[in-house]
Amino acid sequence: MTTAVVPGSFDPPTLGHVDVIQRASNAFSTVVVAVLVNPSKTPMFAVEERIAMLERISQDLGNVDVESFEGLMAEFAAARAPSVILKGLRVVSDFEYELQMAQMNRHLKGVETMFVPTSATHAYLSSSLVKEVARFGGRLEGLVPPVVEKALLAKYPQAGEG
Repeated sequence: MTTAVVPGSFDPPTLGHVDVIQRASNAFSTVVVAVLVNPSKTPMFAVEERIAMLERISQDLGNVDVESFEGLMAEFAAARAPSVILKGLRVVSDFEYELQMAQMNRHLKGVETMFVPTSATHAYLSSSLVKEVARFGGRLEGLVPPVVEKALLAKYPQAGEG
């Protein structure tokens, strides 16, 4: 059976991420949520925190594992062959960027990428927007799972007041 690798920074995980992970879990025998370690970025949450949140979020999905990775996604996915990279798309600009990445991953390691449109209810969500909402005291309900909301409130106690 084919493994779906769902990569991302997940800083923090949103309900849009949860939607893609759940749908992947329904369609594939194994799902690996691959948390990117990017040394050129300073994330809000350490990779261990992101992994812990994603493990809590997916604990009821028996076929989902959460791992971190550094380097090329193509190599990470190829090491789990047979596998596909599964990416959620929100808007057209996501497709333009992700298509280039998909073509490069196929070129490097022969790994295919599949795209799934995010649910309309989550199409506006991004980790960057969620962090901004939290930073300025906005409500987090309906944006992130409860475990993520709790973690954001620990960093921004004023979040949720708006």
